[in-house]
Amino acid sequence: MTIRYKVTLAYDGTAFAGFQVQPRQRTVQGVLEKAVNQMNKGSNYVHVFGSGRTDAGVHALGQVIHFDLVNDIPDQGIVNGLNSLLPLDIEIKTAEHVSSEFHAQFTAHGKRYVYRVSHTKAINPFKRFYTGHYKYPLEIDLIKIALQDVVGTHDFSSFVAAGSQTKSHIRTIYSAEVKEVPQENEIIFEFYGSGFLYNQVRIMVAALLEIGSRRRPVHDFLRLYQVKDRNQCRVTAPASGLYLKEVVYQPDKLVNND
Repeated sequence: MTIRYKVTLAYDGTAFAGFQVQPRQRTVQGVLEKAVNQMNKGSNYVHVFGSGRTDAGVHALGQVIHFDLVNDIPDQGIVNGLNSLLPLDIEIKTAEHVSSEFHAQFTAHGKRYVYRVSHTKAINPFKRFYTGHYKYPLEIDLIKIALQDVVGTHDFSSFVAAGSQTKSHIRTIYSAEVKEVPQENEIIFEFYGSGFLYNQVRIMVAALLEIGSRRRPVHDFLRLYQVKDRNQCRVTAPASGLYLKEVVYQPDKLVNND
């Protein structure tokens, strides 16, 4: 019998080739699996399952993973043990025992993403790995109007990058917001949805910035839903500005009834 652990972590994605294990690449999943197996000291290899992939350079404030161990280790023991083994660009925030029905990816109810834009003429060298950059004047009120068209259930075919293996491009966005942070010269977007397609948030942000600078009509998202054409929305905001903020689960999937 094994015990399932749900672990929430943060990481700086700058030096990772994304979350998913890849041959001869430093990945978040690969580094985590090495640490978990060091702590486990068992004969069977322990696999780590994530809530989803993040690309190279994308960060996480609240990524979620799960794994199964034979040993019953206190939650804080998992946190302390993994943090002692992991590099400084990953931090384990919380750990908890969960039901065997819990799955980091398949029982997720929704995800929150944040995108930070450095809004300055020149690129700030101290933000280049942690924000996107946009040098043109922006009208935030136009972006706020456009965000009203983002909320709801839509076909996001115009906002998915090549390489996506997802058959359906229909997703539901529960909320979409933007705010200015003048003291930091930043524009911050936040999206909460049922799930997101490959590069969807970064493509949407690029289109919203074009709307804010009057390079697109304010309600252009409505047209893009209809045309279902990635060529109509070619720009992708840099990975450096994207953060997986939170993965949301339904409470009944977390209770340990085993």
